[in-house]
Amino acid sequence: MTDKPTIADWKALADKEVKGRDLDWETPEGITVKPLYTQEDAGDPGLPGFGPFTRGVKASMYAGRPWTIRQYAGFSTAEESNAFYRRNLAAGQKGLSVAFDLATHRGYDSDHPRVVGDVGKAGVAIDSVEDMKILFDQIPLDQMSVSMTMNGAVIPCLAFYIIAAEEQGVSQEQLSGTIQNDILKEFMVRNTYIYPPDPSMRIISDIIAYTSENMPKFNSISISGYHMHEAGATAVQELAFTIADGKEYAKQAMATGLDIDKFAGRLSFFFGIGMNFFMEVAKLRAARTLWYRVMDGLGAKAERSKMLRTHCQTSGVSLTEQDPYNNVIRTTIEAMAATLGGTQSLHTNALDEAIALPTDFSARIARNTQIVLQEEAGITKVVDPLGGSYYIEALTDELVEKAWEIIERVEKEGGMAKAVADGWPKGMIEEAAAGRQARVDRGEDVIVGVNKYRLEDEDQIETLDIDNAKVRQGQIARLDKMRAERDEDACQAALNAITEGARADGNMLALAVDAARKRASLGEISDAMEAAFGRYATQPTPVKGIYGAAYEGDPQYALVIDGVDAVSQRLGRKPKILVAKMGQDGHDRGANVVSSAFTDMGFDVISGPLFQTPRETADLALSENVDAVGASSLAAGHKTLIPELINIMKDAGRSDIKVFAGGVIPPQDYEFLRNSGVVGIYGPGSNIVECAADILRLLGHNMPPEGEMEEAAE
Repeated sequence: MTDKPTIADWKALADKEVKGRDLDWETPEGITVKPLYTQEDAGDPGLPGFGPFTRGVKASMYAGRPWTIRQYAGFSTAEESNAFYRRNLAAGQKGLSVAFDLATHRGYDSDHPRVVGDVGKAGVAIDSVEDMKILFDQIPLDQMSVSMTMNGAVIPCLAFYIIAAEEQGVSQEQLSGTIQNDILKEFMVRNTYIYPPDPSMRIISDIIAYTSENMPKFNSISISGYHMHEAGATAVQELAFTIADGKEYAKQAMATGLDIDKFAGRLSFFFGIGMNFFMEVAKLRAARTLWYRVMDGLGAKAERSKMLRTHCQTSGVSLTEQDPYNNVIRTTIEAMAATLGGTQSLHTNALDEAIALPTDFSARIARNTQIVLQEEAGITKVVDPLGGSYYIEALTDELVEKAWEIIERVEKEGGMAKAVADGWPKGMIEEAAAGRQARVDRGEDVIVGVNKYRLEDEDQIETLDIDNAKVRQGQIARLDKMRAERDEDACQAALNAITEGARADGNMLALAVDAARKRASLGEISDAMEAAFGRYATQPTPVKGIYGAAYEGDPQYALVIDGVDAVSQRLGRKPKILVAKMGQDGHDRGANVVSSAFTDMGFDVISGPLFQTPRETADLALSENVDAVGASSLAAGHKTLIPELINIMKDAGRSDIKVFAGGVIPPQDYEFLRNSGVVGIYGPGSNIVECAADILRLLGHNMPPEGEMEEAAE
């Protein structure tokens, strides 16, 4: 009988196999991952269904009931969205998750002049109770769990849902589902806010109070780490700031006199799931552990109050425009991580969502990914099947420890609301995003089909195109009809009551429910609150030095630096670029990363304010005398907003200002944009160093041709 091999024996054998090469790997979270984990590395995670719920919030988990298949979707009009929902429900989807258009998110009716390019794009347009009734037509709201991703215009949207159910014959007590209602992460990363932080936090408390009293089956808030993940946060940052947000909301509700055990059981969470498979599994287990610790510390007594229940969504930022069928594989891997991590519900992104809203074809594949996992893969047969993995347990403990350090810093410095106001969480996330982009551009983080194994020729895939002008016309017609038929005096009285209640201590949701019943529109309810609260605005301030530090010593990067210097000498100043965000899309990761990288390369970069109209962007470009404008697009307004910007500058006699576009733009739209005057288009996965070289060519500098940069640098 031979002696049992020791760790020293394994190390000697492994070193021999890899010739002494170090196999340790450091993650973006600063966690050193070893090539081998043993029992000595693993802690005791307890049992499923018992605190701290590391292994799951239910003892039986999926063996008792599988996760809810909940696809996030909204398409242009309420009619089209309703038809899509009903098709999906018939095909096996179990819950609804509503995506609203950006005009709705930002509290504008479809007839508002600021949202001409946004109506019906990236979600469904909801202006009134009438739209909400159509959205849920023939969908029994006493039986269907409904999740609504809404934060800025959360008051009118939730009020419309309540009245739509009421007029369907469903009482508030019967409604089940979730409203996102997470404003802190909006100020941090997503930016679809309306009001300043203080009244926004009050709105959250009002909703928690109202739903606790009237809607016992409804989750009053979904505390979202997803948008932090999409903005570039590491797993540790997403964990820490999401749990800290939840703690802040709980403290806010308690400060109004609410008993923590009365509302805490209806708090839910929402995490993004990326491509580091084991890290994502451990992240969900760590989140449950951390939340138990936080709620126990706040004095919660009921075990349900300490359970972290979560929805998850596969990553949008991991989807690629290039070789897009690889996205099916990515989504499957991420969906498996979410389910093996113990999520309560899941949305799987479609393969074409890097460039457009999903088609029926792509949405079916995304939905069936979950059905196959539930019905064929055996995942639902065993509770926490990765529990006891030495690696998983060690990762979970590392994440808990590192996230807790940040949570303690938040608390020490005055809580999450103050931290968000001070800006340091946003800065940390933007540094992580810039670092990630540099690693991708350098090929250190491999993305198959983008920076490795790239196809010579890309076949275009069919994408969904929304006729924005047609949708807007239909919405305006319905608004006009509703306003003509309502009791105007009663409606105005209800709107005045909202403004007065906002100035005093009225419950905003209760007042909005009354106004919705009187057929006040979303924009009117939002305006009534804005009269008391004001509208919030902020200026992006991208980080500096992260991208440049990652490229130190890189010859192609040095070639771009030399090109910027040459253009600067010719102009007598640095080449000046305005990075513009037009329309109501607040996702600014791409714009901030570009601004950060171009600044490090030596360009004079102006980060334009969010939510500009084409006229405002043109005025800023003209007043700053820029050489080029980079228009960042995510929400499909590019065919409306960018041509208008070009025409305004042309009318001003400044057609010499180059306009380039980046972001989520379907290749089918490239020709339209080029014909409109766009000189460069850079979609998801574009290498920023190569983009900068192209901009220098557009500005007249003799850079090496595209594809010859590496050879010229050498």
